[in-house]
Amino acid sequence: MLRLLDRLQPLALLVLRIVLGVIMIGHGYPKVFGGLSEHVHHVSNLGLPGWLAYCSAAAEFFGGILLLAGLFTRIAALAILINMSVAIWKVHWKNGLLAAIAFALILLGGGPIALDSIRRGGSAKGKKA
Repeated sequence: MLRLLDRLQPLALLVLRIVLGVIMIGHGYPKVFGGLSEHVHHVSNLGLPGWLAYCSAAAEFFGGILLLAGLFTRIAALAILINMSVAIWKVHWKNGLLAAIAFALILLGGGPIALDSIRRGGSAKGKKA
């Protein structure tokens, strides 16, 4: 049974990437396409520099796209983790699950069902990202 579960790990990583990517794109899309000035205002009201809103919107939208593709997974997950850590700290604790998923993807990478694997030349076993 454990061997079967081990063989399903790539599928589990794919599911984590899809879930986090879709959620982050959903959060970032309205900020990038039309609501950026409102987001800058909101970030400023939290006591943070307004320019961080651009980083936040990019991490959410473009980071989500990269996660869906499985491209630069660890970098995208790190950007999302930082973004979600600030959001958890400043706004809402309930999003800790998204930060936990991003943390797992930083450590594990995108898995073999990801463009990162193709970019590295195939198998993810024995190779570092």
